Amino acid sequence: MTLLNQKYTSVEDAIAMIPDGASIMVGGFGSPGTPFALLEELLAQGQKGLTLIKNDANEPEIGIGRLIRAGRVDRLITSHIGLNRVAIEEMNQGRLAVEMYPQGLLAEKIRCAGAGHLGFLTDIGLETEIAQQRRELELNGRKCAIEPAITADFALIHADVADTYGNLAYRGTAINFNPLMAMAADKVIAQAFRVETPGGLKPEAIHTPCAFVNHVVQVDPATIEQGIRAHAV
Repeated sequence: MTLLNQKYTSVEDAIAMIPDGASIMVGGFGSPGTPFALLEELLAQGQKGLTLIKNDANEPEIGIGRLIRAGRVDRLITSHIGLNRVAIEEMNQGRLAVEMYPQGLLAEKIRCAGAGHLGFLTDIGLETEIAQQRRELELNGRKCAIEPAITADFALIHADVADTYGNLAYRGTAINFNPLMAMAADKVIAQAFRVETPGGLKPEAIHTPCAFVNHVVQVDPATIEQGIRAHAV
């Protein structure tokens, strides 16, 4: 059993727990909320054969775009890849399997897993390409389809502030997919710009309780911003 005071660790040790072939949820909507430091360490350590679940594919030179460019991702579950020309090329060449869902469906599939459900019923996308390979049924006189929930081995999360227990608080739009994914994965690794001692976060300020978080690392926001600018050039 992981002790509360053992959740605070180095980025190297946290990412070293991820094996080849792992499925990984990655928080973020574009850049806001994306755990760039964790992704850079994942790139540096060399894990391959990964399945990534993220709202988008980032751009080619930042975030998960760098993992895709390096050939480390076998499968991507997402809502769009239009800003990443490399991901599009890899998909067209058959080197990257891409599974796309409308953004609302993707979010609900993740939320549903975090709530402990196996899936949900929806009428979204009936008789369209979205409905391919979905099981359909009738409920109360209405036609609907079953959407399975999505889980993952790991979730990589970005928070603004954390404490050593693993409680997380997000800032602004970074709250997007992060709290949903923190509840839907088997193990959660969170990066934060500041890590407080126990009691440093007011209970009402906590968005993700420590029960969902396995490991917390502290990262330097200046280093992340410099890295994004450098890779974007």
